[in-house]
Amino acid sequence: MRSMKQIFKKAGGFALLLCASMAQGQDIHFSQFYETSILRNPALTGIFTGDYKVGVVYRNQWSSISKPFQTAVVNAETRIPVRGEANDFVSVGLLAYYDKAGSISLQTTSLYPAINYNKSLSREQNTFLSVGFTGGFIQRSFDPSKATFDNQFQNGEYDPANPTGEVLPDPSFTQWDIGSGISLNGTTGQDNNVSYVVGVSGYHFSRPKYSFYSDRNINIGIRWNANAGVSVQASEVFSYQLHANFMQQGTYTEIIGGGLIGWNKMPPSSTAILFSIYGGVFYRVGDAIIPVVKVRYKDLSVGLSYDTNVSKLTDASRLRGGFELSLSKTGLFRDPLYEKSRTLCPHFY
Repeated sequence: MRSMKQIFKKAGGFALLLCASMAQGQDIHFSQFYETSILRNPALTGIFTGDYKVGVVYRNQWSSISKPFQTAVVNAETRIPVRGEANDFVSVGLLAYYDKAGSISLQTTSLYPAINYNKSLSREQNTFLSVGFTGGFIQRSFDPSKATFDNQFQNGEYDPANPTGEVLPDPSFTQWDIGSGISLNGTTGQDNNVSYVVGVSGYHFSRPKYSFYSDRNINIGIRWNANAGVSVQASEVFSYQLHANFMQQGTYTEIIGGGLIGWNKMPPSSTAILFSIYGGVFYRVGDAIIPVVKVRYKDLSVGLSYDTNVSKLTDASRLRGGFELSLSKTGLFRDPLYEKSRTLCPHFY
């Protein structure tokens, strides 16, 4: 008789392919969502302090239940002042992500360029209305050699040389996608010590298909996002941030929010922060409690978070969800032509 391990190996190996062919797709997500602007709203592109920003986020989860789900994002953003309109600027960015799940290596690779126009709404140049667009491609694939089937088991033993008896579809396909968003962002308070942003966005307006069997009736549902964030420099030493994100895609809804408290160190006779360390916690409703630590030195920051699973999978996961690591770098161009953009940017929230 076939062992339970072999049965689960077969079931886990082909379940993701079956889901991909019979249900609407669900997008990737991150616990440190505030580090992935283009992924949640193209109108957040370029909303940071400096001339450019580059970053990487890596996520590894569910290793306690199955083969780990691995997701990585790389993004880059910069701003360009609009000639003749000193208050306005254009932001451009590029995001690429890779996601690998399950024992048959169900993979998603995507590339999304983005453009965002930021219109100043005040003479003080501290309030901006931003409208952003993104469009790119999505490639999905799986590895047929890693799938197992009933015909390959004889007398309770698995033999990969046995014919599968199955007709499998093309193991990869590519689709094009578009999205857009709007945001309001700026600074307020004494000495502009409070920065804020609110926005809404939508993705997959082109309704890309999500079927290895070329079924046009199976596609990726439109994903709607609402996001908000505020950063407060309470004193020269302490600051705090609050972030929230709402996502709805088909029947799936995700709500996550939380905050970070920071301790900052400034060098003598300087207003620039040399070193910061943040600690905080986020909560993904019905799914996970997420402690976060973030360290920033000059323009380089590193964040680490861990999902403590509190969903219905707790019996299997034993509270273990997965860890996430982020790395980002902001900076200024030395070219004097970019001097104007440095003075017109909203504070990084």
